[in-house]
Amino acid sequence: MPVRCEWASLSDLAIKYHDEEWGVPVHDDRLLFEFLVLEGAQAGLSWETILKKRDNYRKAFDNFDYEKVATYNDSKVGELLKDAGIIRNKLKVRSAINNARAFKKVRDEFGSFDTYIWSFVNNAPVQNSWTLLAEIPAKTEIAEKISKDLKKRGFNFVGPTILYAFMQAIGMVNDHVVGCFRHEQCRELGQK
Repeated sequence: MPVRCEWASLSDLAIKYHDEEWGVPVHDDRLLFEFLVLEGAQAGLSWETILKKRDNYRKAFDNFDYEKVATYNDSKVGELLKDAGIIRNKLKVRSAINNARAFKKVRDEFGSFDTYIWSFVNNAPVQNSWTLLAEIPAKTEIAEKISKDLKKRGFNFVGPTILYAFMQAIGMVNDHVVGCFRHEQCRELGQK
Protein backbone atom coordinates (compact mmCIF):
# COMPACT_ATOMS: atom_id res chain seq x y z
CA MET A 1 0.00 0.00 0.00
CA PRO A 2 1.45 3.40 -0.97
CA VAL A 3 2.36 5.94 1.70
CA ARG A 4 0.12 8.99 1.46
CA CYS A 5 -0.23 12.35 3.14
CA GLU A 6 -1.88 11.81 6.51
CA TRP A 7 -5.08 13.73 5.68
CA ALA A 8 -5.82 11.55 2.64
CA SER A 9 -6.80 8.50 4.68
CA LEU A 10 -10.18 9.91 5.73
CA SER A 11 -12.24 8.22 3.02
CA ASP A 12 -12.13 6.65 -0.43
CA LEU A 13 -13.16 10.04 -1.83
CA ALA A 14 -10.23 11.78 -0.09
CA ILE A 15 -7.81 9.08 -1.28
CA LYS A 16 -8.99 9.43 -4.89
CA TYR A 17 -8.74 13.24 -4.73
CA HIS A 18 -5.27 13.05 -3.15
CA ASP A 19 -3.97 10.43 -5.58
CA GLU A 20 -5.33 11.97 -8.77
CA GLU A 21 -5.81 15.74 -8.34
CA TRP A 22 -4.30 17.45 -5.30
CA GLY A 23 -1.06 19.14 -6.21
CA VAL A 24 -1.30 18.50 -9.95
CA PRO A 25 -0.66 21.75 -11.88
CA VAL A 26 -3.95 23.05 -13.35
CA HIS A 27 -3.93 25.44 -16.30
CA ASP A 28 -7.55 25.14 -17.51
CA ASP A 29 -9.58 28.25 -16.65
CA ARG A 30 -12.83 26.32 -16.12
CA LEU A 31 -11.14 24.03 -13.60
CA LEU A 32 -9.36 26.97 -11.94
CA PHE A 33 -12.75 28.63 -11.49
CA GLU A 34 -14.18 25.40 -10.08
CA PHE A 35 -11.45 25.19 -7.45
CA LEU A 36 -11.83 28.88 -6.61
CA VAL A 37 -15.56 28.40 -5.96
CA LEU A 38 -15.11 25.14 -4.05
CA GLU A 39 -12.33 26.49 -1.83
CA GLY A 40 -14.53 29.50 -1.00
CA ALA A 41 -17.46 27.20 -0.26
CA GLN A 42 -15.25 25.14 2.03
CA ALA A 43 -14.52 28.06 4.39
CA GLY A 44 -15.38 26.88 7.90
CA LEU A 45 -16.15 23.34 6.72
CA SER A 46 -14.14 20.22 5.93
CA TRP A 47 -12.82 19.53 2.44
CA GLU A 48 -14.48 16.12 2.75
CA THR A 49 -17.87 17.87 2.89
CA ILE A 50 -17.07 19.72 -0.34
CA LEU A 51 -15.80 16.59 -2.10
CA LYS A 52 -19.09 14.85 -1.28
CA LYS A 53 -21.03 17.75 -2.82
CA ARG A 54 -18.70 18.39 -5.78
CA ASP A 55 -20.88 16.68 -8.40
CA ASN A 56 -23.90 18.58 -7.10
CA TYR A 57 -21.94 21.83 -7.40
CA ARG A 58 -21.07 20.98 -11.00
CA LYS A 59 -24.77 20.50 -11.79
CA ALA A 60 -25.93 23.56 -9.85
CA PHE A 61 -23.28 25.88 -11.31
CA ASP A 62 -23.47 24.80 -14.97
CA ASN A 63 -20.25 22.77 -14.70
CA PHE A 64 -18.49 25.92 -13.46
CA ASP A 65 -18.92 27.73 -16.75
CA TYR A 66 -17.89 31.16 -15.45
CA GLU A 67 -19.56 32.86 -18.45
CA LYS A 68 -22.93 31.39 -17.41
CA VAL A 69 -22.38 31.83 -13.67
CA ALA A 70 -21.56 35.52 -14.24
CA THR A 71 -25.11 35.99 -15.64
CA TYR A 72 -26.91 34.50 -12.63
CA ASN A 73 -29.56 36.79 -11.13
CA ASP A 74 -31.50 36.95 -7.86
CA SER A 75 -33.94 34.33 -9.13
CA LYS A 76 -31.05 31.92 -9.73
CA VAL A 77 -29.63 32.72 -6.28
CA GLY A 78 -33.01 31.77 -4.78
CA GLU A 79 -32.99 28.52 -6.75
CA LEU A 80 -29.45 27.69 -5.58
CA LEU A 81 -30.33 28.40 -1.95
CA LYS A 82 -33.02 25.69 -2.19
CA ASP A 83 -30.54 23.13 -3.56
CA ALA A 84 -29.70 20.71 -0.73
CA GLY A 85 -26.84 19.33 -2.83
CA ILE A 86 -24.67 22.40 -2.23
CA ILE A 87 -23.72 24.55 0.76
CA ARG A 88 -26.77 26.81 1.08
CA ASN A 89 -25.00 29.85 2.39
CA LYS A 90 -26.22 33.06 0.77
CA LEU A 91 -22.84 34.80 1.05
CA LYS A 92 -21.02 31.86 -0.52
CA VAL A 93 -23.54 31.50 -3.35
CA ARG A 94 -23.41 35.22 -4.13
CA SER A 95 -19.62 35.08 -3.88
CA ALA A 96 -19.45 32.42 -6.61
CA ILE A 97 -21.47 34.67 -8.94
CA ASN A 98 -19.50 37.78 -8.02
CA ASN A 99 -16.22 35.90 -8.51
CA ALA A 100 -17.35 34.68 -11.94
CA ARG A 101 -17.76 38.31 -12.98
CA ALA A 102 -14.37 39.28 -11.53
CA PHE A 103 -12.84 36.16 -13.13
CA LYS A 104 -14.05 37.33 -16.56
CA LYS A 105 -12.45 40.75 -16.01
CA VAL A 106 -9.12 39.10 -15.16
CA ARG A 107 -9.41 36.99 -18.32
CA ASP A 108 -10.09 40.12 -20.36
CA GLU A 109 -7.01 41.83 -18.90
CA PHE A 110 -4.55 38.91 -18.98
CA GLY A 111 -5.94 36.68 -21.72
CA SER A 112 -6.63 33.91 -19.22
CA PHE A 113 -6.98 33.48 -15.48
CA ASP A 114 -4.24 30.87 -15.78
CA THR A 115 -1.73 33.48 -17.04
CA TYR A 116 -2.67 35.79 -14.17
CA ILE A 117 -2.62 33.30 -11.28
CA TRP A 118 0.51 31.40 -12.27
CA SER A 119 2.50 34.63 -12.69
CA PHE A 120 2.63 34.85 -8.88
CA VAL A 121 4.94 31.79 -8.82
CA ASN A 122 6.82 32.59 -12.04
CA ASN A 123 4.83 29.87 -13.85
CA ALA A 124 6.43 27.05 -11.86
CA PRO A 125 5.11 25.28 -8.77
CA VAL A 126 6.78 26.01 -5.44
CA GLN A 127 8.41 22.72 -4.42
CA ASN A 128 8.21 22.22 -0.67
CA SER A 129 9.88 19.44 1.32
CA TRP A 130 7.69 18.98 4.36
CA THR A 131 8.18 15.78 6.34
CA LEU A 132 5.12 16.16 8.58
CA LEU A 133 1.59 17.44 8.02
CA ALA A 134 2.07 19.74 11.02
CA GLU A 135 4.85 21.61 9.18
CA ILE A 136 2.59 22.73 6.33
CA PRO A 137 1.49 26.34 6.84
CA ALA A 138 -2.14 27.47 6.60
CA LYS A 139 -1.06 30.49 4.53
CA THR A 140 2.10 32.01 3.07
CA GLU A 141 3.34 35.43 1.95
CA ILE A 142 2.53 34.54 -1.67
CA ALA A 143 -1.02 33.54 -0.68
CA GLU A 144 -1.38 36.85 1.18
CA LYS A 145 -0.13 38.77 -1.88
CA ILE A 146 -2.56 36.96 -4.23
CA SER A 147 -5.42 37.40 -1.75
CA LYS A 148 -4.85 41.18 -1.61
CA ASP A 149 -4.65 41.43 -5.38
CA LEU A 150 -7.82 39.37 -5.93
CA LYS A 151 -9.70 41.47 -3.37
CA LYS A 152 -8.61 44.65 -5.20
CA ARG A 153 -10.03 43.07 -8.36
CA GLY A 154 -13.42 42.54 -6.68
CA PHE A 155 -13.17 38.87 -5.62
CA ASN A 156 -14.42 37.72 -2.22
CA PHE A 157 -14.02 34.58 -0.11
CA VAL A 158 -10.37 34.72 -1.16
CA GLY A 159 -8.58 35.26 2.14
CA PRO A 160 -4.97 34.03 2.42
CA THR A 161 -5.92 30.69 4.03
CA ILE A 162 -8.49 29.95 1.31
CA LEU A 163 -5.98 31.08 -1.30
CA TYR A 164 -3.26 28.80 0.04
CA ALA A 165 -5.64 25.83 -0.07
CA PHE A 166 -6.46 26.85 -3.66
CA MET A 167 -2.73 26.99 -4.48
CA GLN A 168 -2.26 23.50 -3.04
CA ALA A 169 -5.25 22.12 -4.95
CA ILE A 170 -4.15 23.51 -8.33
CA GLY A 171 -0.50 22.55 -7.91
CA MET A 172 0.95 26.05 -7.51
CA VAL A 173 2.66 24.52 -4.48
CA ASN A 174 3.65 20.92 -3.95
CA ASP A 175 2.70 20.27 -0.34
CA HIS A 176 2.70 16.49 -0.46
CA VAL A 177 4.99 15.41 2.37
CA VAL A 178 8.27 13.95 1.12
CA GLY A 179 7.34 10.44 2.25
CA CYS A 180 4.15 10.49 0.17
CA PHE A 181 4.28 8.63 -3.13
CA ARG A 182 2.71 11.66 -4.86
CA HIS A 183 5.44 14.13 -3.78
CA GLU A 184 7.90 13.12 -6.48
CA GLN A 185 5.18 12.59 -9.10
CA CYS A 186 3.83 16.13 -8.57
CA ARG A 187 7.36 17.54 -8.56
CA GLU A 188 7.93 15.98 -11.98
CA LEU A 189 4.55 17.23 -13.26
CA GLY A 190 5.56 20.72 -12.19
CA GLN A 191 8.66 20.58 -14.37
CA LYS A 192 6.72 19.93 -17.58
